[in-house]
Amino acid sequence: MGSKKIVFLAASSLVLLALLAGGSLWAAGVWKPFSGGTADGVWQERADLAQAELADSFWNESRGLYDNVSPCIAQLCTDPFNYWWQAHAVDVLVDGYERTGDERYEKLLERMYEGIAERNAGVYPNDYYDDMEWMGLAWLRAYDATQDKRYMDVARLLWEDVKTGWNEEQGGGIAWRKEQLDYKNTPANAPAVILAVRLYEHTKDQDDLDWAIRIYEWQKKTLVDPDSGFVWDGINRQGDGAVDKDWKFTYGQGVYIGAGVELYRVTGDEGYLADARKTAVAAKEELTSSATGMLPSEGDGDGALFKGIFVRYLGELIQVDNEPEAWIELLETNAASLWDFGKDTEQARFSNSWAQTPENAVQLSTQLSAVMLLEQRARLEEREK
Repeated sequence: MGSKKIVFLAASSLVLLALLAGGSLWAAGVWKPFSGGTADGVWQERADLAQAELADSFWNESRGLYDNVSPCIAQLCTDPFNYWWQAHAVDVLVDGYERTGDERYEKLLERMYEGIAERNAGVYPNDYYDDMEWMGLAWLRAYDATQDKRYMDVARLLWEDVKTGWNEEQGGGIAWRKEQLDYKNTPANAPAVILAVRLYEHTKDQDDLDWAIRIYEWQKKTLVDPDSGFVWDGINRQGDGAVDKDWKFTYGQGVYIGAGVELYRVTGDEGYLADARKTAVAAKEELTSSATGMLPSEGDGDGALFKGIFVRYLGELIQVDNEPEAWIELLETNAASLWDFGKDTEQARFSNSWAQTPENAVQLSTQLSAVMLLEQRARLEEREK
């Protein structure tokens, strides 16, 4: 009895110290990686370890947000406010919660709901339409997982703002930002389709579905190579009406795949699924190594998130495709390399390249992409059972 009491008091002290230091209970080491309710599996465990490392190394309880970098480097920890990184952090928390049912994810979501608004001047909208779409998508998923009505309200609020970005410059489309309404790009349009369709699934409001189809048709006509299906990044960035065909990012392929999958799910129209498959083939041929099957490193900062977004929506294609073997192989190859070569030797911290060990300091965007890949691989593991 005496020894148990000492252990309890020691654990309580760790909790108190963590909270006083602005850390999380998870970071105190009191809670270990948990996969309650999920089947045993190596990728389940690896996803748990990566999620635990994300909480231990990046979570800032005093702010209700994740730090930009770990280890914390002066003001770079908190500035700038990477709004869209935090949106993907919400998405990753939902991944963990859906997979495990662990209420710690739900608690972090509640704190992030407050923390994001506090850091964004007390509101959720911002100047970038693509950022708001990511935030809306993340909180809509959080609503689906928790049934907390506040999260649905945020998604609806942001969607109403996003729609104001549509104008007839370049023949239509959602603008990238409010200060540059004549520049249209894939990051501001394909995720808008996904958000509109997912809201439609809740509301059955035909207007939401009509918006999704309208935006998708503009995207396909304007920013998708009709021959290969490869997705171009944007049009009129420099005011000259030119299409950025040389900007070849995994991100753009992923969101267009996701848009096609979502429209196929609600309409049953095989054309949307064919579009998604075509782009997946083009992305594999254009962006992966023919020798290794690896996706490219797209740098740090925002670019470090791109592959995570791609694998998230490739995972959605796998769920509906009758012949998903090529996409499964791509995810399996990259996940295996990430774990064997792209991970720190002692911790579940990762590199921008999923084929080499990380630097000492790891950015939040980099860690989030790796967690997305591991969560998709864990999802495949469940599918295989």
